[in-house]
Amino acid sequence: MKPTGHRKQFNIDANVWMYKYRPQSAFYRPYGQRLTAQDIHRYVDILADSGVDTLTVNGHCTQFAYYPSRTVPTVLDLYKRGDRSFFYGHVLGCEMTPEQIENFLAENTHLLDGYLDLMEAGVDWLAETAKACRRRKISPWVSIRMNDVHGATKCPDASYMNCDLYKDPAMRLQRTKYNIPGFNYEKRKVRNYVMAAIRDMVDNYDFEGLQLEWNRQPLCCEPDASQAMTDVITKWHAEIRRLTEKQAGKIGKPYPLGIKYVGSLDQLRSIGLDLREMAKRGILDFVSPTNDWQSSWDIPCDELRREFGPDVAIYGAIEFAPNYLHGYLPHQKKGNPGLGAALPINYRLTPYCPPMLRGNAAAKLVLGVDGIEVYNFPCADQVGHWPWEDEDGCAQYPALQHLDDIEFLRGKPKCYTLSSQNGYYTFPPYETVGAFPTTLGPGDRRACRLPMCSEPVGRHLEFIIQVVVEKKENLPPIGVYLNGSWPRFDGKPDDLLLFPVATMTRHTPDHVGLDFTFPLASIREGWNEIVVMNGTPKNWWADQKQDVAMIVSLELAVRGKQQEHHEQNFC
Repeated sequence: MKPTGHRKQFNIDANVWMYKYRPQSAFYRPYGQRLTAQDIHRYVDILADSGVDTLTVNGHCTQFAYYPSRTVPTVLDLYKRGDRSFFYGHVLGCEMTPEQIENFLAENTHLLDGYLDLMEAGVDWLAETAKACRRRKISPWVSIRMNDVHGATKCPDASYMNCDLYKDPAMRLQRTKYNIPGFNYEKRKVRNYVMAAIRDMVDNYDFEGLQLEWNRQPLCCEPDASQAMTDVITKWHAEIRRLTEKQAGKIGKPYPLGIKYVGSLDQLRSIGLDLREMAKRGILDFVSPTNDWQSSWDIPCDELRREFGPDVAIYGAIEFAPNYLHGYLPHQKKGNPGLGAALPINYRLTPYCPPMLRGNAAAKLVLGVDGIEVYNFPCADQVGHWPWEDEDGCAQYPALQHLDDIEFLRGKPKCYTLSSQNGYYTFPPYETVGAFPTTLGPGDRRACRLPMCSEPVGRHLEFIIQVVVEKKENLPPIGVYLNGSWPRFDGKPDDLLLFPVATMTRHTPDHVGLDFTFPLASIREGWNEIVVMNGTPKNWWADQKQDVAMIVSLELAVRGKQQEHHEQNFC
């Protein structure tokens, strides 16, 4: 049965209460300060005040429970407060500097000590999270990461993140060419191990919905799974369905079961996950199609509606980053730790930019999704994801208000873009294949489709399409045509991002944007087609290497005509 009343999901991982956040952020715990139950309630208050109606909390990362379970192994079973040696095995064979190793040990000690703070105070944080949700009338759901591979290091036998079952090579996938090996669900022992964790969270905690996170990671069976093995996996999910139905009977209300996934339905079928069959058999109540770390912008949720039928809800997922176009901070002294770079360049983060949140939500709502799921949002408050030094800034929680209301979003500043083909956290071959970056030779074109919402007339708004290109001394003419229009070649060079990301306002020194202004009325409700063209005439008898252009990204903005860029990233 399609869940109702769950229009705005907010998904948090198992470590969210334990991280060390910046003092300016919504949730902050400095080193040495003990975590309390009140901290959990204070953060849930912020979410409730931001209009969140459903909080999905991850309690288990496949390998271990991260809550004080009495029935399944937990990450804390062998840990003692302040024991840095507990984490040594995870860095074996990793190419890390002494400073990076020191930071890793300090951060992870701080992390697990936070769990101990609550346990020693008699607080089960997973139960307390559900309690906080009940107090603020937020629906509490729980999730499990079905094949999390954070512990799949060069020495998996030594990582504290890996359980004994995973340390047996026979229990791991062997033929996933593009992926780090995860659990092999063809093995009954693996399925039994994960089922025990699911049963514990469903039976013993006060939740009323379950999400299976097959986006972390899209790994199940060996590729080209047989029909017999796919049937086994489907039957196993049906067992989970019976657990949730039993719990629904106990609490006297529906207990929705759904899957968050990366990749196409056919790709997932090839590794044993037949979501079409699960929907047909009534196993699923909802799905949340997405990318791994960057947001999807063009997943055809309207077509998925026809695939899954009217009884399965489809959620539009907003991920941590819009894509992998980098911004630039000239005064920055450190590079982004995730990129391992010393250069002052960084990927953009969606929670810092309300127009990106609104644009991504609008792109999904116009295709008829049943709600919005915001994923990894609080990670924007972590120190490690904040490259700015001595500056204020944090995730924009007020921007979550009305994010599920397409009529509210019309007429508001919005940023649209497309997923990148490549990037640090991309997960081939499953993520949606973006049109950019790409190289265009003379006469070459690249077409893409992007859903957008139409805008009200009479508003003082403008519509800009920015083609971000790699700088070169003699840039060939770059053209854009929208929804079948004649190509335009009047783009104006612009070093500014269409919208700032907190205080990051500029493109990197090797990029420049070409801004094309189109009538606001040219935006179609739903799918829009955009073509980028290299306007240099093709000469078959000449060497035209100098006429090649690298198109880095396509960015689009609906924004106020008279507002300066830096005024539009706030609610």
